[in-house]
Amino acid sequence: MTDPAKPPPEDDDPPPNRRGALIALLAVVALVAGGIWLSQQLHSTGKIQDCVMAGRKNCAPVTP
Repeated sequence: MTDPAKPPPEDDDPPPNRRGALIALLAVVALVAGGIWLSQQLHSTGKIQDCVMAGRKNCAPVTP
């Protein structure tokens, strides 16, 4: 049986460093955000190109 007054043995290993995992997570979030932005830009450009190929004259998007 163990002695209840005796403290449990301490681990000599330091806690794991999570800096690398945090940097990887931020990189993945940045790539996903960039992919979404690029997808939206390509979609809007494709709509303008479709308009021009249809022979229309006023295809520029209205920007406020």
